[in-house]
Amino acid sequence: CGTLGIEYMHISDKDQRSWLQERIEPNLNVPSLTADARRHLLGALVRAGGFEQFLHTKFLGQKRFSLEGGESLVPLLNTLVEEAGTLGVEEIVIGMPHRGRLNVMANVLGKPYDQIFAEFEGSFLPANVQGDGDVKYHLGYARDHVTRTGKKLHAVLMPNPSHLEAIDPVVEGIVHAKQQYLHDAERRRVMPLLLHGDAAFCGQGVVTETMSLSELRAYHNGGTIHIIIDNQVGFTASPSESRFTRYPSDLGKVFNAPVFHVNADDPEAAVQAAHLAVGFRKEFKEDVIIDLVCYRRHGHNELDDPSFTQPAMYRKIKAKRQVHELYAERLEMEGLVTPADVKQLHEETRQTFERALDYARDVMPRQKVFAFGGLWEGMHWAGKDWSAHTQVPADRLRTLMDAASALPPAFNVHPKVRKNLENRRGMLDGDGTVDWACAEMLALATLLAEGSNVRLSGQDSERGTFSQRHAVLHDVETDARIVPLNKIAGQQGRFTVINSMLSEEGVLGFEYGFASADPRNLVIWEAQYGDFANNAQVIIDQFVASAESKWQRQNGLVMLLPHGYEGQGPDHSSARLERFLQLCAENNMQVCYPSTPAQYFHVLRRQQHRSFRKPLILMTPKSMLRHKLVVSRLDEFAEYPFRNVIDETEPMEPTSVRRVLLCTGKVYYDLLAGRNEREAEGIAIVRVEQLYPFPEEELRAVIDRYPDDAEIYWVQEESRNCGAWTFMEPLLREIVGRRRSVTYVGRNAAASPATGSYAIHRQERDEILDQALRKPMARAEKQVHVS
Repeated sequence: CGTLGIEYMHISDKDQRSWLQERIEPNLNVPSLTADARRHLLGALVRAGGFEQFLHTKFLGQKRFSLEGGESLVPLLNTLVEEAGTLGVEEIVIGMPHRGRLNVMANVLGKPYDQIFAEFEGSFLPANVQGDGDVKYHLGYARDHVTRTGKKLHAVLMPNPSHLEAIDPVVEGIVHAKQQYLHDAERRRVMPLLLHGDAAFCGQGVVTETMSLSELRAYHNGGTIHIIIDNQVGFTASPSESRFTRYPSDLGKVFNAPVFHVNADDPEAAVQAAHLAVGFRKEFKEDVIIDLVCYRRHGHNELDDPSFTQPAMYRKIKAKRQVHELYAERLEMEGLVTPADVKQLHEETRQTFERALDYARDVMPRQKVFAFGGLWEGMHWAGKDWSAHTQVPADRLRTLMDAASALPPAFNVHPKVRKNLENRRGMLDGDGTVDWACAEMLALATLLAEGSNVRLSGQDSERGTFSQRHAVLHDVETDARIVPLNKIAGQQGRFTVINSMLSEEGVLGFEYGFASADPRNLVIWEAQYGDFANNAQVIIDQFVASAESKWQRQNGLVMLLPHGYEGQGPDHSSARLERFLQLCAENNMQVCYPSTPAQYFHVLRRQQHRSFRKPLILMTPKSMLRHKLVVSRLDEFAEYPFRNVIDETEPMEPTSVRRVLLCTGKVYYDLLAGRNEREAEGIAIVRVEQLYPFPEEELRAVIDRYPDDAEIYWVQEESRNCGAWTFMEPLLREIVGRRRSVTYVGRNAAASPATGSYAIHRQERDEILDQALRKPMARAEKQVHVS
């Protein structure tokens, strides 16, 4: 098979196998390139190789994650872009790790050389842009390309952290959102392109998750082109240490993807593989894999010595001639170029780099920030006011509820679901009260009626893990399905609700990407249980919490994390609230633990009623879904917005208060019940509904209503090293001052989130209530305590 081998006999679809055979056999899988095209290819290789050598000479000792040994990637990508544009693709969204990233930005996407050189010299973000930025080989870039046939294509490389494959599902989500708003039902106009390292493609589970998503209707993008930069070594690990298969691409066979193995020393084979890959994707809307077999001339980075671990391999690499030299010699032998032509090409390339470096040092151009273009036009950076008008008149809520609970005449809904719908309608009659699931339906219905799209995905999200939602109804006789929220108004947004595959990292990454592409969508990811978010920690750390600071990219993703201690054991009790609070800084996201259905209603609507986007982390209920006290009056939806802090709601003279219990979320109802049972007097309960951004002014105003000598307790059901305590303690002490103490009431610090014994759980809960609600000391007994 020479320098281009194709694996395709594992594909079950005969039409796909025949299509490949028809394009391989007549020309022996060799591209038909004109002389000019081949000279142009040589120029691309010279620029790719010269770029790396120039950086190595001028910025010795700086990391760049060189492409040397795999320079054929540049003409391969150039061909992909050109061919895709010719075949009608209007946008390519690219995800790739740091190996060769600078070269791709320069020689494929056209990022100015002077901009890259300035970044090596220390240029950074513009002065008017907030954030911490990122290293140059993590940044993204975009450009518009016009093909030789005059068609326009937009190519964008997404920023990516050092977690090599974390960008994969994010890119797929971005593409899916773009295909949706472009009404690209055939998945032809926007194409995902993912680059991988050989060790990462096999070793990172998110690759498998992402490829699995591609085969599911709710996530299908019409096929992704995968390119493996197969340099035959990981950081220091040899292939036999990092995989059990012969090729890193063997994973793709599970998904019936054809695999093109390309010897990177033959750039024409790389060009041929690109033509075949784009054509196959267009024809069959399926994934394609190109395995670019190359080598890495240096270590993992330019400061690393690979001869420690692969001495024999690197003796051979040191003696190898570079691909541009091999290809120039080939063209010279065929009479297409002369040695003088090649020398001139190298000299012109060097002079281009020198001029760019001179300009970079003179001007020091700053990084360009692409933040509020396209669909983001009209958005801006968040200011001090994060409030929004989210109230909806009661009559409007009743109208939408009637529409959302109406059933087609011949639809045989499950009797329990029918009763549930009737109950929801009844909640809005007169002065009724609304429960949690009904409040969610109203929040989504009002947003849809206003024209926002809503996308909700997660494991079992259609029905709801706790059988509370029933967003999709099933006919018990025919198994037909209806989605009532898609039939509430003549002109409304689209409601998409998805039972996702059993994945967290892949699905959360996909939904994050979707939200980053189109701010007009309310995108919600729901964990089956809050602690399942652990499996997506990379997405949370690298994208949700920090993308705006690193890459100036806003995102309004909502994460619903069921949380609460109910005696069900260490798993599924805690959504690890403390971890999210630890990530909070510089107003990067919102963390809320709403205690009422109305608060949940308003915080969801608030996401879409502001001119900026921030991720929203919500601790959501389990037992509270059906708690008789967890209801809201209709006027709370119609007259009040979201409240960051909720003061004591029972009639109580502030001067009579001797203890203030501060809490958040579910424990409020335990305290309320305990106070009523004990008939405890002089104790006020204050709820902090939004933990971050910390509502200092609102909370200070509430605390100031009570006497200066009132005791201040923070009460939580989580262990001392979990929950909100470690986050809240210094903030509360700053509010109350040095002459007052803040007392912790909650479980002791523990390695496990919760006990496995229901009896011990109840005992611990009772001890918390006893300590929080014990009779306060009389004022004459109190002493000033300096903490």
